[in-house]
Amino acid sequence: MVSYFKEFIYFVLDIYKSKKIILELTKQDFRSRYLGSYLGILWAFIQPTITILIFWFVFQVGFKSRPVDDYPFILWLICGMIPWFFFSEGLQSATNSVMDYSYLVKKVVFRVSSLPIIKILSALFVHLFFIAFMFFMFSIYGYKPTIYSLQVIYYLVATIILVLGLSWITSSLVVFLKDVGQIVAMILQFGFWLTPIFWSLQMMPEKYHFIIKLNPMYYIVNGYRNTFIYQKWFWEDLRLTILFWSINLLLFVFGAIVFRKLRPHFADVL
Repeated sequence: MVSYFKEFIYFVLDIYKSKKIILELTKQDFRSRYLGSYLGILWAFIQPTITILIFWFVFQVGFKSRPVDDYPFILWLICGMIPWFFFSEGLQSATNSVMDYSYLVKKVVFRVSSLPIIKILSALFVHLFFIAFMFFMFSIYGYKPTIYSLQVIYYLVATIILVLGLSWITSSLVVFLKDVGQIVAMILQFGFWLTPIFWSLQMMPEKYHFIIKLNPMYYIVNGYRNTFIYQKWFWEDLRLTILFWSINLLLFVFGAIVFRKLRPHFADVL
């Protein structure tokens, strides 16, 4: 355990020392993703916005969804969809990070375990825009930022740690089994509908509540709603917070161990 802790400290220090190259690779990754299209990086913002508008039209106009807890449905909806977009985009892109930067694995002395961070930071740029978009939408409806709004930083960090831990697992496995990328995409599709984004937990029988709460993204989505709508601090539901961080840190440590064990074999397969 002590050796893994030391390894983690060295990892953090190496990231700090390599921050310039990581930021440069992040900028390059963000630009290259939309290279050649007429609208360029605007697609990173247009696609999620259109998705939100489509779901809003279907549920608000088509199904005539009512306000949730006296808040307009669109505000309740974006508090669930926007953190999910970040989680989904970050995990899918980070899963392929080792494959996308295989030349760094083979030829350059570079801490390969930081490659998923490049993809996560690239997704973070878009997410920060949509956090600003949430503040804008709430202000349009007359809800001004409060002291609880600072809590979004906490949930942002929690999501990054979650995505990083999972992506260490998936990005190392996909090198040896290409099907992992498709499996991740399929799991994310299921996860989207199993996470209370369009529906409230109260709609489910109480006997299933604990199972839903085992999904780490339930904590994140619920946290964004507590921040922007219900104005509750994360420590007010201490049991759920402990459950989330137990799962999150377990995935983080397990992901680091898996990546560390498989890393020496990457160059032989790529």
